[in-house]
Amino acid sequence: MTTPLKFLIIDGYPKEGREELEGAGMTLAWKLYADMLLTYLPAAEYDVLLPSDFGAEIPDAKKLSTYAGLLWTGCSLSINDTDNPSVRHQLELAKTAYEVGTPGFGSCWGLQIAVVVAGGKVEPNPKGREMGIARKIVLTDKGKNHPMYQGKPPVFEAFISHDDMVTRMPPGAILLAGNDWTDVQSAVVNHKNGTFWATQYHPEYDLHEMACLIVAREKKLIEYGFYANHEDMASMVTRMKTLSREPLRKDLRWQLAIDDDVLDQRQRQCEFINWIEKAVCARLHDKEVE
Repeated sequence: MTTPLKFLIIDGYPKEGREELEGAGMTLAWKLYADMLLTYLPAAEYDVLLPSDFGAEIPDAKKLSTYAGLLWTGCSLSINDTDNPSVRHQLELAKTAYEVGTPGFGSCWGLQIAVVVAGGKVEPNPKGREMGIARKIVLTDKGKNHPMYQGKPPVFEAFISHDDMVTRMPPGAILLAGNDWTDVQSAVVNHKNGTFWATQYHPEYDLHEMACLIVAREKKLIEYGFYANHEDMASMVTRMKTLSREPLRKDLRWQLAIDDDVLDQRQRQCEFINWIEKAVCARLHDKEVE
């Protein structure tokens, strides 16, 4: 009998951040990753780590080596806030994972963790917040030929929410995609004994989750000028939630400028599917052959 693959999901949101998301009707970040994992590996097992919670036990190298892969969710923390114990713990965790060789996949915060630990740099995006849907993400030549993007169109759009961005790539990193708003929308970081596939955007989100996140961030988004007022925001959210329930609505697709690259689950999560097949399973196969 084959032993099920086991993963560690790292959800760095502090407790108050998780409560804010739940209050807006959003699924917690770790659960979004768990659902995505079980969609493509129904027999998989997973542990959840909440490193921002008091008393959280950070796995050591021995424990990390027992996992088939690490999954890093988004997070409301700042990667440069190293006075925060949770940020320090997560950076150390990623450092250990690189040393052990356990492969990683992550979005948003996950990309920033991957880059900074390997020697890169993350700073506030001078263009400001990128929110909702990242438009016209373009694969680089290396991205077009990388297994992470097998089956993905060369130009696509994706759900996104971030203030910070990668401003310097570390040694061993490969830029795979970017757009006019954010130079580094995805990368693969090869460092020490490990590899980390990561996106700035969120393959784990769907349209309903994005609508709920907009509700959770309403005050900030109105301040930033994304919406004129509450009514403006509420109208947008209503249309998004309706399209989520009725994905064939031509009128809403046109009004919201949303296509299958955003609405179709397998297209949206192509990167994660490829990571499972070509980074995790391929690695385990190679170890069995040795």
